[in-house]
Amino acid sequence: MTEANTKKNGFWSPDTASYFIAGGVAGATSRTIVSPLERLKIIQQVQPRGSDGQYKGVWRSLVRMWKEEGFKGYMRGNGINCLRIVPYSAVQFTTYEQLKKIITSSVSGELDTPTRLVSGAMAGITSVCSTYPLDLVRSRLSIATASLSLQNQSSPAPSPAPASVHNMKQTRVSVCHTSSSIPRAVYSKADLSILGMTLKVMREEGGIRGLYRGLTATAIGVAPYVGINFAAYEGLRSIITPPGKSSVTRKLICGALAGSISQTLTFPFDVLRRKMQVVGMASKGLGYKYNGAIDASMTIVRTEGLQGLYRGLWPNLLKVAPSIATSFFTYELVKELLITP
Repeated sequence: MTEANTKKNGFWSPDTASYFIAGGVAGATSRTIVSPLERLKIIQQVQPRGSDGQYKGVWRSLVRMWKEEGFKGYMRGNGINCLRIVPYSAVQFTTYEQLKKIITSSVSGELDTPTRLVSGAMAGITSVCSTYPLDLVRSRLSIATASLSLQNQSSPAPSPAPASVHNMKQTRVSVCHTSSSIPRAVYSKADLSILGMTLKVMREEGGIRGLYRGLTATAIGVAPYVGINFAAYEGLRSIITPPGKSSVTRKLICGALAGSISQTLTFPFDVLRRKMQVVGMASKGLGYKYNGAIDASMTIVRTEGLQGLYRGLWPNLLKVAPSIATSFFTYELVKELLITP
């Protein structure tokens, strides 16, 4: 094999760079489109059960988010989400493509479903381990403003106020995210930035180790999710987009169905991930104090029933379908533009 061929077929070949770029673009595009639903899902997963100010219903919650925080509320946490999802998606697609090449070069024929599942699972674990701290900080930022608005209400009123002032306070209370009787975290303006929240977690929760809280539950959930996602997508492509019928609509349908199937089957792991990521805020308003993923899952089932493991599923499905559809479509489109025949 010549040096030119070695460079072309090596791990860091031009094709690999194309996979990486296409994966990053696909991730950023898909997550920005569904940012409001992503934030709503996180809030519904971590909000205390039975509180007066719960987010209930997808449409009502989105309207409420707009009224309380405007467009910024929809995009809250999306900056770090894109910062996380670009390398996450890039590593995931690149790893999957490279594993496919390695496996197909050692065995004859196309990948079967079990092989796609394993390749996808390995790609998922690789990507999540490389970007997990950003995911944790993003989760904290997504719910931080809820805690902040509540904190302002935690101090009791010194004396009865005139009617007009009292009405203003009541209006302020009505937009709280959780019950006003729960202790809240105090966040400074500096804490509500990517760097500020990162430093706060490291300062208060055991340094760098605090940035990896919930990694085990996440990896366990991501492995089957990504594996099923890739396997379902490629399997559906052979059925829905046969040769000569690969329209944009058909490709988007494949991605939407694949994402919905994989997310529904693995959603309890996503709930555990969010619970573990905010467990450090147990004394600051969310009431969580778990000793690990197993303890968290048992506590949730005991206190909330099995439905507790599926909190936020509906808005998440509304998010996942267009997100995965956009991700796969954008990835293939950019990859085709970058890779010359």
